[in-house]
Parts: sequence; C-alpha cells; structure tokens
Amino acid sequence: MDKYIGKSVLKGIAVGRIYWYQKQNYEIVKKTVADSDAEKSRFEEAIETAKDQLSTLYDEALANVGEDHAMIFDIHRMMLEDDDYLEAIDSVIAEGYNAEYAVEAAQNQFSELFASMDDEYMKARAADVKDISQRVIRILMGISEDGIPTDEPVILVADDLTPSETVKMDKNKILAFVTVRGSANSHTAILARSMNLPALVNTQMNPGEEWNGKVGVVDGFNGEFLVEPKQDLLDEMIRRKNQWVADLEALEQLKGLDNVTHDGRRIDVYANIGKVEDVEGALSADAGGIGLFRSEFLYLGKDTFPTEEEQYVSYKTVLEKMDGKKVVIRTLDIGADKKVDYFNLDAEENPALGYRAIRICLDRPEIFITQLRAIYRASAYGKAAIMFPMIVSVEEVRRIKEIVDQVKEELSVEGYAMGDVELGIMVETPAAALISRELAKEVDFFSIGTNDLTQYTLAVDRQNQKLESTCDTHHPAVLKLIEMTVANAHKEGIWAGICGELAADTDLTETFLEMGVDELSVSASAILKVRKAVRDI
Repeated sequence: MDKYIGKSVLKGIAVGRIYWYQKQNYEIVKKTVADSDAEKSRFEEAIETAKDQLSTLYDEALANVGEDHAMIFDIHRMMLEDDDYLEAIDSVIAEGYNAEYAVEAAQNQFSELFASMDDEYMKARAADVKDISQRVIRILMGISEDGIPTDEPVILVADDLTPSETVKMDKNKILAFVTVRGSANSHTAILARSMNLPALVNTQMNPGEEWNGKVGVVDGFNGEFLVEPKQDLLDEMIRRKNQWVADLEALEQLKGLDNVTHDGRRIDVYANIGKVEDVEGALSADAGGIGLFRSEFLYLGKDTFPTEEEQYVSYKTVLEKMDGKKVVIRTLDIGADKKVDYFNLDAEENPALGYRAIRICLDRPEIFITQLRAIYRASAYGKAAIMFPMIVSVEEVRRIKEIVDQVKEELSVEGYAMGDVELGIMVETPAAALISRELAKEVDFFSIGTNDLTQYTLAVDRQNQKLESTCDTHHPAVLKLIEMTVANAHKEGIWAGICGELAADTDLTETFLEMGVDELSVSASAILKVRKAVRDI
C-alpha cells in the first residue's frame, strides 16, 4: 500500500477504482504493426464509433439549437464516408503503420489541400477535416470526450484541473478528485465542493497510467489518499464511508425546517452555483435561494462571448426553477485564475491585483451591457438580484448605476417587462470593507467574499500552495473587517451576507450570528450542515 498526503477540500470518504486523467492533448507516435489487417479493423471500428457519436450530437443539436446548427454534425458524418479520405488512411495502414499515425497523416494531407484552395467554402473544410480526424484519433487512443473512458465511477487523479475542465466533467462518473497541484481555495476546489465530492489537492504524489484500475481510497477527513490498501484497512475505510453516508442521511431530516437558533435568531442559508444544472442540487438541498450565481462559468469553455440571448435563457431558467426564491447573480468575474482566451487579456505579473472582474466590465462596457440586458430581461420571471465584484470605490458603484439605468431605459423603450431587481456589491477588498458605510448608502445589500478578502487582507496569494498555512481565514483582521462591514450595512438599513467558502465553516457559524450576518451562501452540499449548526446554537 502507498499513502499520500494532500489538502482536503471536502470531508468525506470515497472508495473505488483509480483513473489517471490526462489532458486532451496527445502525441501521435509513428509505429510499425505486425498485423495490418487487425489494425485496419481497429480503424474501421473507430470510424463506426465516430459516426455514432456524430449522430447523437446531431440529434441533440437538432432538439436544442435547430437544424441549421445541427447540420455540421451530419456533414462531418458524411466526410467520414469519403472514399479518398478513407483510402489515404488505408494505404498508410497497409504499409505497416499504426492507425493513429495513418489518420494524422490523412488529416495533414487533406487539411492542407483544402486550405490552399481559393474558394472560401472549401477553405473552411480544412477545419472540418481536422475535427473529424481528431475525433477518430481520440477514439483509437481510448480518450473519451470528457476524459473518462469508462462507465464505472472512478477516483479521478490528475496533475491539476482548470475550472472549465471540472465544469465539463460528468459528475456521475466521479467518486472523488485527487490532484498533485491546486489549492483548497481554488475555483476547482470550490466546484468539487459544489458537486459534493471528496477531494484532495496539493497531494504529494507522482501518479501515472500504472495506477489505472487500482483500488484507491480518498480520506477527506485526514487528507490521505491510499493506493491498494490492505484488506483489513480497506474494510475499515468502507465502514467509515458507510458511517459518513449515514450521517449525511441524518442531515436529510432537517429539510423543510427553519435556520433558527434555540433563542429565535434566524438566518437565511442560500446556495452557491456555477451553472444552470446546479439549481437541481440547490433545490434538493433545500436552499432558501441562490446567494451566488457565478455567471463567469457561462463564459468558460467557449470559443466566443455568450450572446445576450444565451445568457438570458440561462438566467431565466434559473429564476423559473427557483420559483420565487431570491437569485443573486454576480456579474462577470473573469481574470486572475479564470482565463478565457477570446477576451485577449494580456499576461500580468500579479493577475489577482490586475485587470479583472468589474474593472474589465467598466473598461469594456459592451460586454457588461450585454450581460445586464440579459439579466434584466430574465428578471421578469423571478426574484433577481445583481451583485458586482471587486469594488474598491464609491465612484465605481455610481458608474455601474449609470450603466444600469441606461440598460433599463433601453429595455423599457423596447417593450421588455422587468422585475424589481436589488443591486448589491461584493465586499472582498479591504478598501470596500473600510468604506462600507459610504458604499452602503449606494446599494441594497452586501455580500462578503471571504476568499479574496482573506487574500488581500493578509497579502497572501490563495493559489500559492506554499502559503496555505499563512492563508488563515480565521485571522482576527479578516473577522474584524467582516464585523465592520455587517455593522455598517445595518446602520444604513441594508442586509449583509457572506458568500465565500468561510460561510460554510461551522466553527464560525455562532460568531457570524453574533455579528448579525443576515445570510450565508454555501455550496449545496453544505446547506444542511450549516442548518444543523444554526439550530444547535
């Protein structure tokens, strides 16, 4: 047995087979094969699998986006039946080479041919050839489109995962995450918590393909990852996992009950979500509302900006599903550790202190206005609120309100119905906390982002693994800034909540209640745990 120590993201236990996740990038190696006929059969099977995938994609696209957009998958399927393309691959395989190399050779040959043509339509086919070829290569190499080539749920081990990669993962295929790199405060870790999956980051290990299929145990209580544990230890871990599951089931009995202390102090407990699909988890966990809808995940994993209509549909869907419960939408928070290529952001020496969040929105108002229009249009279908991240001055808030008024006026002229939308800010900089009395005069609510507030107050990069012990979320300075912010909010008659990961820290629940915090917004998996902590006070 091998034991590795990591930083726990979610206290829980998972037992299952290990899968070593590798990036979608691959390297084609030219190899000779002993049996060309067998290699050709392997290629033909891959072609049929690719056709089946494309047919499924066509059907899904037809249902969701219409025939015009679905046709590309039909075209790709027909291209896989092109005689010239298939013969080019067959000839390389017949020469005694592996199918992956043969497909790549045909890809290069035909994409270069199309790219050299004068006709614009034919030039565009170069990208299609690459697309279908890479699909076949992934199939030949056993790389599924979500990176998990098995239907059996696995413990996913990786060097690291970006937020967009984590978003794309099929939750039903994952028992737990274990990564070599990463921070407990990273957005990937936050997503793991929202998926209610045990996870370890910053794990001292050197994984590889030889781990695939081995039995592993993730112990999120002790920050341990066990590979091939002996039977007696495995039995003990299974017993502990079953007890953990039983404890979770006991929390289920709290559904439908109030978040109220013995002496009658009540607090709202809301859910943090990153995408439309997360609403189901929030409702299942009996969330009182959505306290943080991280809208930037509508931008991640795409090749271009989401349109107003795309965003409108997402916001409208969430508001309708929440059926009158409050939904607080945070405007775009791209930058720092969340990179999107099509934004064309320059590299920065210290991106956490750089061009990000509201700074981008105010500098590039066309992006901001598109999002605000989508939110206000959707606001007619529920109880929407908007909050703006990374605020440091009253002037920023006043500029935001001018743009909001402009958007509302335009939409009104265009005949759109709109709801009564609360406007708030995230207090996640010491500057905002220190001038919170002045800021409270401008808005309807505060939501305290404790992840960044801790980072900026302590001058600690929360992505730096070496500084995890210094990144003390219980530091007196952090708690004093939170207390000051809540007090100033109440002096001006507005409510104040906490939407950072600290909101789920039940060691501080009583402290937050004593401060007068009105709302705690946490991952769906933590809602009932926080409810229990409140009701025990």
